[in-house]
Amino acid sequence: MSLNNPSLAAIPNRYAFLDRIEQQIHADPCLSLMLVDVVRFSDVSSSFGYRIGDIILAEVAKRIEVLFGEPCLLGRISGDIFGLMLPGTHTEAQLHSFYSHLIEHFKTPISFEEHAFVADFNVGAVSNERHNREISRIFSAAEAALKQAKQNKYDNFQIISLTEKAETGRSLALKADLKRAFANDELELYFQPKVDLQSLQIVGAECLLRWNHPLDGIIVPGSFIEAAESYNMMNEVGYWVLEKAFYSAHRLHSQGQDLQVSVNISPTQLYDSRFVSKVRQLASVYQVDMAKIELELTEDVALSNSLLVKRQLSDIKKLGLKIAVDDFGKGYSNLAYIRDIKLDTIKIDKTFVMGLEHNPVNKAIIQASQLIAESIDCQVIAEGIETVEQLHILRDMGIMKGQGFLFSRAVPFAELVELTHTDLMVGTSLAYQHRVG
Repeated sequence: MSLNNPSLAAIPNRYAFLDRIEQQIHADPCLSLMLVDVVRFSDVSSSFGYRIGDIILAEVAKRIEVLFGEPCLLGRISGDIFGLMLPGTHTEAQLHSFYSHLIEHFKTPISFEEHAFVADFNVGAVSNERHNREISRIFSAAEAALKQAKQNKYDNFQIISLTEKAETGRSLALKADLKRAFANDELELYFQPKVDLQSLQIVGAECLLRWNHPLDGIIVPGSFIEAAESYNMMNEVGYWVLEKAFYSAHRLHSQGQDLQVSVNISPTQLYDSRFVSKVRQLASVYQVDMAKIELELTEDVALSNSLLVKRQLSDIKKLGLKIAVDDFGKGYSNLAYIRDIKLDTIKIDKTFVMGLEHNPVNKAIIQASQLIAESIDCQVIAEGIETVEQLHILRDMGIMKGQGFLFSRAVPFAELVELTHTDLMVGTSLAYQHRVG
């Protein structure tokens, strides 16, 4: 069998897909959502290479679209997970029938050149309720269903309703762990300094979440965030971080530190209609200069065409907060969003700073980012600065601010305050001597 060059680029990404569901759910809440995970697909890419892997994955997507027909909408949620929106009301039996139809169809192998792949799937499904127009509820339920489907012994399919959770003993324990982390004040913000590259003075700090786990010590909670998303607790985590960021900005100001505090905002928060009012409430409680708070968005969130997201960001700007786009240039070529969102900062992804000394393409990408920033009147910050050579090159290019391990790792609040009184020029010089000594 030969493939007709299907393309993954033609499939709506996670945020474009969510936008389409958002439009549909307001027009008619009667719909179902299936999340389709291609089982062990990472083995394909590692065995055959990423080019063939992408071609086969695109063929999987094309077959699913043909199988379910035009009224349905397919989106790519992540690397090997697709979303399928089905308009109309569906019973559990119908959804299970769709799953069986999918499995049966893909018993025919996908062949390309000398390679063949028989696709198998984990599928989580949920039917929306007539009164629900909150996209986060249906999507979180579908994610929880998919998580359960992966744990099932025999049938890799799970349906849950919006009023129940797919909770095994393991998931209940994990959720209890999350609840305990809040109840016992086990979460803490660390701060990675942002530095003026000319004077090496600290001018700001990025908030990063850490978990003081009673058994594992201080951990970077990657799995914790994943679990929070799965159990519909991401807003709880996100608002906790946001409030601590406001509180930290208040403490810095009270200690005479004129630093800007940056905090990462999750997509879940931007799709929450209460987000702007929550920010207003925090501003009222902590009485900080709003310009000293910067919200960092990932580029894929900024790329979203959601009217709700754009409206929320516009309202945030009116309050005086700053907006930055993180990981700029990483994996996306559609930069049209910068015409619609008034950005204050572009953060150049660390992958372009790494190897800057030896890779002229990285330097060209950074220079192009500078031109874009100048055209929209915003500043540029370089992430991931680890060597003095990188510092000198960025200085020579006219990059004014940066952050990275050359200056400091993320540290607790008290250490951040200490660092503001430290001569980073001396520390950077010592780091350089250590590297070349």
